[in-house]
Amino acid sequence: MDAKIYAAITEMSARLAGRLPDDALGALRDQYAAGEWAIGDDTLLLSLAFQHVGITVEEQALIRSFLSDPDNPDLLDAPVVDEVPAPAYRFTPTGPAGAADPSAADRLLAGESPRHGGRRLHRAWRSPLDHAPDGPTWVYVLRVVEGADELKARSGLTARLWTTLREKWPVEVVAEGSTPAPYQAAALAAAQPVWSA
Repeated sequence: MDAKIYAAITEMSARLAGRLPDDALGALRDQYAAGEWAIGDDTLLLSLAFQHVGITVEEQALIRSFLSDPDNPDLLDAPVVDEVPAPAYRFTPTGPAGAADPSAADRLLAGESPRHGGRRLHRAWRSPLDHAPDGPTWVYVLRVVEGADELKARSGLTARLWTTLREKWPVEVVAEGSTPAPYQAAALAAAQPVWSA
């Protein structure tokens, strides 16, 4: 796949964090990371329709730039909004009493991060606001070197987190030097550092 198209997919996936449910977005990202372009396109369009997620005109153009069928009528059916909504979550550096202990996941992800170009790993507690698609949980954000494959890094780290610890905590991957999308920016603003190279 063309690098420009892959970059557009990566950017749109980051923009949809916090707007699509974690499982739907995770499946979408895994499909694109595995090179399943047609399945990824279908999952994206179905998820937008099923979840009633609005996209901006700019995002519509971004999606059109990588769809195998840029004139897919399902894309035109996605509701258009004037601006990207604020994240439907509040992030804090610590979880509430009774939150799951993240220390094993901290160690695991810190150990795996260098394999994916990781430079800095952060963790925040996510609390849903009205109309959030998912509930409270830990969220990790890994800053990677510029040029690292963000989709494959996320896919690899979440797979390891699941197979080793049976945890499905979201992992966001952001290239150093780039401007994070609103969800990742909000998580980073509240996060505490876990590891750095």
